[in-house]
Amino acid sequence: MNARCSVIAISLLLAGAVAQAGELDAAACPSAYEAGMLLTVPLTLPAAVDLALCRNAQVHGAWAGIRLQAAGLGEAKAAFLPTLNAGLGRVHDRTAYPGASTPSGSLNSNTGSLNLSWRLFDFGGRAAGQRSAQALLDAALANRDAVLQKTLAATVSAYFEAQTARANVRMREEYQALANETVLATQRRAQRGLGSHSDTLQATSALAKAALGASRADGEFQKARAVLVYTLGLPAEADVVLDDDAAESAAGLRDGLQDELHTWLALAQERHPAIVAAQAQLAAARERVAVTESEGRPSIDLTANIYQNGRPNQGLSAASTRETLVGISLNIPLFDGFARHYKVRGALAQAGQREAEAQDVKQQTLMELVKTHAEASTALANLTASQTWLDAARDAQTSVQRKFGLGAADILEMLNTQSALLEAQQERIRCQAEWRSARLRLLASAGVLGREAIPGR
Repeated sequence: MNARCSVIAISLLLAGAVAQAGELDAAACPSAYEAGMLLTVPLTLPAAVDLALCRNAQVHGAWAGIRLQAAGLGEAKAAFLPTLNAGLGRVHDRTAYPGASTPSGSLNSNTGSLNLSWRLFDFGGRAAGQRSAQALLDAALANRDAVLQKTLAATVSAYFEAQTARANVRMREEYQALANETVLATQRRAQRGLGSHSDTLQATSALAKAALGASRADGEFQKARAVLVYTLGLPAEADVVLDDDAAESAAGLRDGLQDELHTWLALAQERHPAIVAAQAQLAAARERVAVTESEGRPSIDLTANIYQNGRPNQGLSAASTRETLVGISLNIPLFDGFARHYKVRGALAQAGQREAEAQDVKQQTLMELVKTHAEASTALANLTASQTWLDAARDAQTSVQRKFGLGAADILEMLNTQSALLEAQQERIRCQAEWRSARLRLLASAGVLGREAIPGR
């Protein structure tokens, strides 16, 4: 993967970095994916995540929001600095005396001015404005984290769904091969006089059913792969070759799931992007109250001006001049028709609204986390039970197949064990998919879904 894109995606995924840290750029993504390398190179899950983060439009929109708030923070900081303006001009001054014998006169001169203005004191309005801008930038960073997590979740989910569909295809193909072996076995038994023609017909019917199931499974896989292509932002005609299932250690998959629920809740309150963004919005609203209140209080400004050959848009004198002015002014707002009072009340109401929203976001996030923690624990238990069921079904099928070959079992017993094995395999695949989904939702609900949680990293 391109170094710039991968490094930014890794280091900034869940870090509280400043807006100037960098930007995901679609142009920086590897052109190999667009050149058709996916036709021959298997697409691993980490590579799919890199590609989705580089090409997702919502990710680029989140970075644009960070740049916007970073510019607002810079503007707030600029309020502490003086402003300096300069002007240059060429002036032609002609004076006439109508009705008098005095001849008219004219002067030509170059004029210049330099003006300095600096606010020295304003009862904390500028400081509150800077804190408000910083809080809005923090909210934009949290929103970026939320967008990245959403993109990660969608990508991982689409990838796992495609893998699950492919596993179902392989399982159906194995079942079809097993059904074909059963047909051949019934034919051999019939030739030895150990079976009837009806046994062969039943086995052939089971083979046709297995072929139909394999065809449907392949169709579901093609749809899942198309969804994955769309999620990655690739052209619709791109042919994605999935990588083989990564060797996921059981311990690695189960890390953290045995933690107490209160540990997950504490982690979510600290790191979940939705909660962090809502709290930052609340802090910004409270600082806006201070900014609004300071606008109705006195302020002190320092001004300095230098004029060369007169002031702008004024007459010229015959001699060259230079005028220097330095002053300190105290501005005291006295009455504005109660407009300031209502602006403060509006800012307070907005802060109250943000506080209610932050509390609601926190409650909903923690409630969702409690539900997903329970679902993940159940899915983990089901995963173990499904493996036990599958092992037992395989042993039973192997035993009956051996007995069938020796003539000690009939066709119904053989077909029943095959159906039981198929059911166990389907349940195993279903439990694996449910476990992957539940684990993904748990990490997302806690706000800690990152690249380090992706198998293969």
